[in-house]
Amino acid sequence: MTYAGRQTAATALIVLLLALLGLPLSGTAAADPGGSATTTPKFLKLTLDSVTPNSVTTNSDSVLTISGTVTNIGDREVSDIAVRTQRTAAIGDARGLRSSLRLDQVDYTVTTPFQDVADTLGPGQRQQFTLHVGVRAGSKGTAGSAPVTSSLDITEPGVYPLLLNVNGTPAYGGQARLDDARFLLPVLGLPSLPNDADQKSGGVQPIPAPTDAPVATTMLWPLADRPRLVAGIPGSVAGKALLTDDELAGELAAGGRLDQLLGAVEQAVRPDSARTGPNVAGALCLAIDPDLLLTVSDMTNGYRVLASPSDPDGPTRDGTGAAAAKAWLDRLRALAPAMCTVALPFAQVDLPALAATHDAALAERAISSPADIVDRILSVKSLRGVSLPDTGTIDANAATMLTGHDFTTAVLADNAVDVGDSATARNAVAVSATTSGAPAMTRLHGRTASTTGTASTASAPDPGLKVATFDVWSATALAAVGSNPPTPTFTPERVRYEVAKDSRAARLQDALGAMSWAALNPRPGQARSLLLMPPQQWSANRDEASALLEQLDAMLRNGLATPRSFQDLLALQPDPRPFELNYLSNAADTAVPRGFIAPVQQLSARIANLSGALVEVPQQEPTPQTFLSPLRDDLVRVLSSSDRSSPVEQADIAAQRRLDQSTVDLNAMYHSVTVLPPGGVYTLASEQSPLLLVARNDLPVAVRIRLRIGAPEGADITDIGEQTLPAEGTRSFQIPTKVSDTRNLTIPISITTPDGIPLGDAVSVKVRSNAYGSALAIITACAGALLFLLAGRRLWRRFRGQPDPADEGLDPGKRRRLNRYLRARTRVLQRQETP
Repeated sequence: MTYAGRQTAATALIVLLLALLGLPLSGTAAADPGGSATTTPKFLKLTLDSVTPNSVTTNSDSVLTISGTVTNIGDREVSDIAVRTQRTAAIGDARGLRSSLRLDQVDYTVTTPFQDVADTLGPGQRQQFTLHVGVRAGSKGTAGSAPVTSSLDITEPGVYPLLLNVNGTPAYGGQARLDDARFLLPVLGLPSLPNDADQKSGGVQPIPAPTDAPVATTMLWPLADRPRLVAGIPGSVAGKALLTDDELAGELAAGGRLDQLLGAVEQAVRPDSARTGPNVAGALCLAIDPDLLLTVSDMTNGYRVLASPSDPDGPTRDGTGAAAAKAWLDRLRALAPAMCTVALPFAQVDLPALAATHDAALAERAISSPADIVDRILSVKSLRGVSLPDTGTIDANAATMLTGHDFTTAVLADNAVDVGDSATARNAVAVSATTSGAPAMTRLHGRTASTTGTASTASAPDPGLKVATFDVWSATALAAVGSNPPTPTFTPERVRYEVAKDSRAARLQDALGAMSWAALNPRPGQARSLLLMPPQQWSANRDEASALLEQLDAMLRNGLATPRSFQDLLALQPDPRPFELNYLSNAADTAVPRGFIAPVQQLSARIANLSGALVEVPQQEPTPQTFLSPLRDDLVRVLSSSDRSSPVEQADIAAQRRLDQSTVDLNAMYHSVTVLPPGGVYTLASEQSPLLLVARNDLPVAVRIRLRIGAPEGADITDIGEQTLPAEGTRSFQIPTKVSDTRNLTIPISITTPDGIPLGDAVSVKVRSNAYGSALAIITACAGALLFLLAGRRLWRRFRGQPDPADEGLDPGKRRRLNRYLRARTRVLQRQETP
């Protein structure tokens, strides 16, 4: 008996038994009729492996080949396993791109006959299968030696939800639907059907989709990665970069994620001399993370890797990806100049969190410097004035920050803006969760920055930030492509589900259908515009990425779309209505916690204080900016939204670890400038002997300092003003000192920046003074007076011819001879002096 016959008989028997027993008509293996897309199978797992062709066109095969795998995931044997294909009507509303994947199987009304897969599967066993189904009624083909007799009966182009339904009989249970797999099939046109041998007609002609209103299409191609550089390491000339792990080496090497993403776009945009008409290159723009470029550039010179990512001070080893990094970077340098290029915010920073710091220097590094970094490393001129936040939504503070840094446009999800005043925007949150379709370019209400950095409505507002909107439905589907599929924050809550339960092939089909829907369904009264936005940290492999680019190419070749450059999109005139931001709640829930804001502010202020003291010396590297920029980069990475779609606890742990390491190493830099305390007791030889001090600078950059010396009572120590310490050197200073008495002194000494910020550790110098003060002056004066009196007395007696008592005992003859000798010598000297 065939499966169909067994199914009919088994069903009738089950109904009869349940009716006799008074039990409800359901089996233990039956799927939940409330929405099988979210149920967990108990016995069988059905997985879609491939669909060929993955997109139907007028030139494609009229027979759909669907391959899959059935796996017994239960603890009992399952028999009579069969699979069939079902479909429902073409999606007429963009919401159906997501909601149709949650419909119950009974809503998939067009069915094909069941085909046997396996008689029996024991626990853990699996069986692959292939179904051949015609696209339109009358489709002809063969499945091996058997002709294809069933079809999906598709009559016009569109995006169709399909379902694979697997039935079976678990041991000790009845026949039931045990699992299903859902996916979208884009039909850009119906292929022709050949003439039958017994017919005289020319067959069935193809049915193309209408091409009178092609959609202007732009697609951003992200190249980004999560932060990898270890925190707290300042810039140097010859130092090697230190990475938390060596996973990036594998992503850059052949077969790695970034290698495949780059390879797919290289293949798609390469010149084809035989090709005429539009090319996907005109619709693509590379969106590059500057943090990734800095990391890869550092890797090319050799680098080290932590043995344990959780131990920044632990042992390290040589990285293995220097050659792969150089090869990948060279390929990107060759590709980027021929394409549109735009810089992403540094390290996928969370813009609302960045704005909350109210730190202009940090914002400059995070959102303004990225374009310069991309230009310098790739030798290109990237687009300026446009910001692409990773979450696709921002708050008012972030918008004010962007306008304050000369940004004119932000690229946001089309449900991240609302029409009307603030009250209308708040009331529209529920509506925007179920509808989309904001204009391609909008303008926010004019805002000015207050002194606190918050946004406020101004009496004479500025023109306001423009917002280029992307389609949330295609962006949600594109995010699900790859090995690590997140659900973006802008995906409406009512259509969110765990996409990882679907196979990669099914998620790719959903993305192909979502990116094709706008081209197949023009909306009356709205401009034909489509901006395709994959996630910035995309995990699509080369086959998946190539399939998406080929789908874009097929849309162009079939006249359903026209390529539009990102520059042309940004030049669009905004909708005349004023719009307001709708900061989506899911983004707020997964944003960088507020607890990181204050520590980042404090560390950024300390970096700024240190920067103000450093001196740029001509022809000397590193410069102060080169030295300190990596420290600011670490703070930006703390505020990164990368990996926050995964368990936020892990992201918080990584951010806290980076923050702690930055704090430790910045403290060490502040303690690298210090006074060297003299050993023992320092002795001042006199009242005005100078105090000799030696200061040391272990930083590779010269630094301006001031010596802070506490003068004790009775001592006068001169302030020598601002001084400069050479890079990685020492310098001696003579401090004019005056001490008025003899005693032992303890003099506290410290070093600060010219602005008074302490550097190093304060020291105390013990000084012994040999000065006698006023007593010594009195004794000296008295001794001088006595000497003057004695000399005067002697001269007085000599003039009077009286012998001085001090001369008693001296022979008179000797005295006369001595006097004559002295007079004679005086005369000789006088004659020698006379010319």
